[in-house]
Amino acid sequence: MLLRLAYLVATNTIAFLRLLPMSSTEKDIEILALRHRLLVLQRQVGKPRFEDTDRAVLAGLLHHLPVEKLRQLLLLVRPDTVLRWHRNLLKHRHAATCVPKRHGRPPTVLSLRALVLRLARENSSWGYRRIHGELAALGIKVAASTVWEILKEHGIPPAPARQSTTWADFLRNQADALLACDLFEVRTLTGARLYVFAAVEHSTRRIRILGATAHPTADWIVQLGRNLLMDLEEAGSRARFLIRDRDSKFTATFDALMADAGLKVITTGIQIPRMNSIMERWIQTCQRVLLDGTLIWNLSHLLHALREFETFYNGHRPHQALGQAAPLRPLPRPISEPGNTRHLEIRRRNRLGGTLHEYHHAA
Repeated sequence: MLLRLAYLVATNTIAFLRLLPMSSTEKDIEILALRHRLLVLQRQVGKPRFEDTDRAVLAGLLHHLPVEKLRQLLLLVRPDTVLRWHRNLLKHRHAATCVPKRHGRPPTVLSLRALVLRLARENSSWGYRRIHGELAALGIKVAASTVWEILKEHGIPPAPARQSTTWADFLRNQADALLACDLFEVRTLTGARLYVFAAVEHSTRRIRILGATAHPTADWIVQLGRNLLMDLEEAGSRARFLIRDRDSKFTATFDALMADAGLKVITTGIQIPRMNSIMERWIQTCQRVLLDGTLIWNLSHLLHALREFETFYNGHRPHQALGQAAPLRPLPRPISEPGNTRHLEIRRRNRLGGTLHEYHHAA
């Protein structure tokens, strides 16, 4: 605003200097022309919009004129409005020269505000009174009303409105105890349908491709379930829940087998794939990374490709949920001088004819 106001003052000064050599007759003619232009604009514009700089310029130019003279001018606003603008301009100037006095309590430090928000987000059942008590236990003296104001300012609702657990929150909180399985369809080069059965651990993101067949039956699913339980027992898995959809191939025998092993079967809702989101996301990854770029000839070719992809997925592919580590491979120690590329010799290993790429340091 100050830059624009300075620009308007400079342009008006130049316009004033241009009027000095003009005679009174020329000035009267120009005033009549400008008045007529103003009448034309008033017929077209219902209510003009003034910016702060426009108000300041008009107030500075016209406040010396008496009210009777202002009423004779053709202005876009009333004369009283121009005088009010001038009073406000003087008031702002006076306020700028005075140092305002601070009233009320001092502002809350940023670290305390961040701590209050952290406690509220990490404990959905805590209200502002509970958070205030936790701060007091930490030796932090703050008013309970201050805690309430911080939560309200950041749009955090009261504790009862934050206690509802979403399905995504449940999956994150129970990741160590969750397994998910599903069947998905693959088309061969001749158009034949093959069905793949796979399972994934939520905590480690480890995928297990249990088998593939052209004719999935309930007995086949049960046998693959036994194989899955043996793999989990050998790996020392702590899973307690198995998420599956409502496919008719998952019979009561399959559920009883899981229950005997200590796994509670949780079925997803009808046409709600997000309830099995991690499994569905892996199927999309397998389709995009592997199957979309591979022509599957038959069942044996599909099993070979899936085994290679399983090894690549579990042992090499980075995962954001694991901090860019692979399910079966932790991240290596960082290189001491990553900017010095003369010490970096990276080699590539191709899988499935170059469909999958693995990069390693040269030995």
